[in-house]
Amino acid sequence: MKKQVIALIALVSCTLSAFAANPMVELKTNQGEIVVEVFADKAPKSAANFTQYVKDGHYNGTVFHRVIDGFMVQGGGFDAQMNQKTTRPPIENEATNGLKNLPGTLAMARTSDPHSASSQFFINLVPNTFLDYPSRDGWGYAVFGKVVRGMDVVEKIAKVRTANPGLHQNVPVEPVIIESARILEIPEAAPAIKK
Repeated sequence: MKKQVIALIALVSCTLSAFAANPMVELKTNQGEIVVEVFADKAPKSAANFTQYVKDGHYNGTVFHRVIDGFMVQGGGFDAQMNQKTTRPPIENEATNGLKNLPGTLAMARTSDPHSASSQFFINLVPNTFLDYPSRDGWGYAVFGKVVRGMDVVEKIAKVRTANPGLHQNVPVEPVIIESARILEIPEAAPAIKK
């Protein structure tokens, strides 16, 4: 009886962890595919914000509009003609969540207002510790995810040639387009179930 109870507890625990798994998002770009884990457990507001933009199709056709090798690549706010997309209201800054701006992590882009993040995000290429809470402004930049596949694609994007057209700086000369963004139905670690 004791073994059955332990087995049942283990089964329930595994089932609950499967339901509590963080969302996985695939960004299909014209440079290759990037899969990210979104940390809904540690950055719930930022994660919900990002995944809602994914569900709404907001990122489809947007570009990585700011690329600085040795720093980060930023996207999610402009189309290929550098027209800014309409966004929902900004969200609360979650930089106090303990997550660090390490290579491969995603963080919310914002203005000088700590609580101004909307759809734009960036992927850190190096340890950008100066962006961690409390940073220079007492807030920092909220990390909410991490690249789990396709970091080679991110590094390829980091190497593209950039220019400074108009008021924009570090813009890829040939647009780096997010062709589509989708939430993966089956976590990458789990095998597909055939019917």
